Amino acid sequence: TALSRRTFIVGSAAIAGGGLAVGMSVPFAEQALAEGAAATEINVWVAIKPDDTCVIRIARSEMGQGTLTGLAQLVAEELECDWSKVTTEGITPGRNLASKRAWGEMGTGGSRGIRTSQDYVRRGGAVARMMLLQAAADQWNVPVGELTVSNGVITHAASKRQLRYGEVAAAAAKLTPPDAKSIKLKDPKDWKIAGKPLKRLDTADKLDGSKVFAIDLKLPGMLCAAIKDCPVFGGKLRSYDESKIAGMPGVKKVVRVKDSAVAVVADTWWRAKKALEALPIVWDEGPNASQSSATIAEMLKEGLSATATNGERQNGDALKAISEAPKKIEAVYSTPFLAHAPLEMMNCTVMLSADRADAWVPTQNLEASLAALSEGSGIPLDKCEIHRHDLGGGFGRRGGTQDYVHQAVEIAKAFPNTPIKLVWSREEDQAHDFYRPISQCKMSAGLDAAGNLVGLHVRVSGQSINALVNPKGIVDGKDMRQLQGYYDTPGDAQLGYDVPNLLIEYAMRNSHVPVGPWRGVNTNQNAVYMECFMEEVAKAAGKDSLEFRRALMKNHPKHLAVLNAAAEKGDWGKPLPEGRYRGIAQFMGYGSYSAAVAEVSVSPEGKLKVHRISLAVNCGHAVNPGQIEAQAQGSVAFGLTATLYGEMLVANGRMTNLNFDTYEIMRLAEMPKVEVAIVPTYDFWGGIGEPTICVVAPSVLNAIYAATGKPVRSLPLKNVKLV
Repeated sequence: TALSRRTFIVGSAAIAGGGLAVGMSVPFAEQALAEGAAATEINVWVAIKPDDTCVIRIARSEMGQGTLTGLAQLVAEELECDWSKVTTEGITPGRNLASKRAWGEMGTGGSRGIRTSQDYVRRGGAVARMMLLQAAADQWNVPVGELTVSNGVITHAASKRQLRYGEVAAAAAKLTPPDAKSIKLKDPKDWKIAGKPLKRLDTADKLDGSKVFAIDLKLPGMLCAAIKDCPVFGGKLRSYDESKIAGMPGVKKVVRVKDSAVAVVADTWWRAKKALEALPIVWDEGPNASQSSATIAEMLKEGLSATATNGERQNGDALKAISEAPKKIEAVYSTPFLAHAPLEMMNCTVMLSADRADAWVPTQNLEASLAALSEGSGIPLDKCEIHRHDLGGGFGRRGGTQDYVHQAVEIAKAFPNTPIKLVWSREEDQAHDFYRPISQCKMSAGLDAAGNLVGLHVRVSGQSINALVNPKGIVDGKDMRQLQGYYDTPGDAQLGYDVPNLLIEYAMRNSHVPVGPWRGVNTNQNAVYMECFMEEVAKAAGKDSLEFRRALMKNHPKHLAVLNAAAEKGDWGKPLPEGRYRGIAQFMGYGSYSAAVAEVSVSPEGKLKVHRISLAVNCGHAVNPGQIEAQAQGSVAFGLTATLYGEMLVANGRMTNLNFDTYEIMRLAEMPKVEVAIVPTYDFWGGIGEPTICVVAPSVLNAIYAATGKPVRSLPLKNVKLV
């Protein structure tokens, strides 16, 4: 291809929106997957088999969030096909690159799987429908305007003739596609397939155990690798004694991986792992070995009072308003590092030859994986391919950071023409994550004599994701990404309150621990700080939690509507059983508005029980309400686990919570009743995979405050004495 490897690598490392030419016809004879091989390609999004099966192409990754089904619904809606005959086919990045990226960018993160591609995939379905109708019109020699279509059957009412999509697909494929941009898409009010809680298309093989995740992959002649990286970030591999494991069963070779890791390759992964454990290794841990959770906390604390900042939002004079206010409130909050801990650990299978590179990898960014494969192997992009698999959990870990792919490529170089399957142990997965950033936040507020909020000062001190993975996101030394959810501008993560005097600041304080996106990213921490402090301010004002917030939201009708919907769903203001208390929170992230009411009890011994969480969400358009509800329920499980237990501690420069005995996951018996109110306004496209997580923790913490009379200002709750 004319596109340079370096240009492609740089461009694909970030997950961003992109467009495509929906009318382009891309032959795929050699690359066609089994289920699409017998189909006639109408355009890049749709292929149709003679039996009317509609194969819908999907460029995004499926990791349990339901994007595959939602995108198929959008295409099928405009295609007017029979949903019972819909199947899907995943596009590979090599195939996309060969077609000049006809399918657009292939990243799946930031709750953008549907919202950034909905327009062009719907137009792809509409283009295919118009081509099929025109083919039928040509066959009957009638004006296309006289034809209608429903469930993949084209009808000419005047002559009572009918044709199925499978009968005209071949003729349609030969036509010149109409201009996709000129097509008027359906009003969501008229949707028949999209907008409905249809069953997902990707669950049957998961339920019967037949699905092959990348970690399950078996290839002829395949060898397996286990790896250890220096336990201290920034440290190096000094030496190892391969002779000590030379006679162990199945061991093939020890491979140095760059300057900080070592891998053992064997005929099975277990043998590779056991040999790696027996391998004498000497590390050069470097200066970071002196770092700990305590030293990092001190660094963050310093940022709360530092003069210089790395991002701010200001209106009025908050500091003056607070200093002159009759009543002042101040609090300091903190949230810890968190691991992604997906069920499927990091893994990648690579096979290299002199002029070909293939990888089988679970990834949220197929193009970034392709770039890593090409860069690491030195093989041109057009000679590389990523064979896609559904992910056993992603949560942001498998996006732009492709460290595990680079490692697998390095190991495979030592075994030409042999598939090498690298699988991280659970301990390695926990020890070498890109963690959710740690931060502290100092909040100050002033109330007038009537209990009205007249000034608010927010100072966040914490690590920057951009500093590590996207330096270009820091503009003029300012990193506004860490203030996600506090923005003034509407659209993605706007603060839903109007305060006459407001100052929000970010002080960048980076430790040696690498950080990256974690499902919900900075909205999770920032919502805890803002919503828990709002609760403290409301209490100081002597006002009801809901009414205090409402008074600040007159210019934020969507925030307010979702807050009201959650309050109604959660029975705010109604009597509670004895010993139970409610807490409320609202926030915005990823283009969607979320709110929650939590209902909890705290025993005399201080044991917390979360009984119920009522959520409301406005994501603009509801493509699959059933999946939106499922995502909200999953958000509660994910967010509540972090609230109760989640923390990654640092000692001697290394992470210490390396398995589920110390990095606890919420048990099934702890899961509360979850209710979801979906209140779409159909005037924008928001995300759903991440938004509702951010209101889980603050609603629970505010309920605990109501129960105990003591605010909770640090997480996780396992470290907090509630009574």
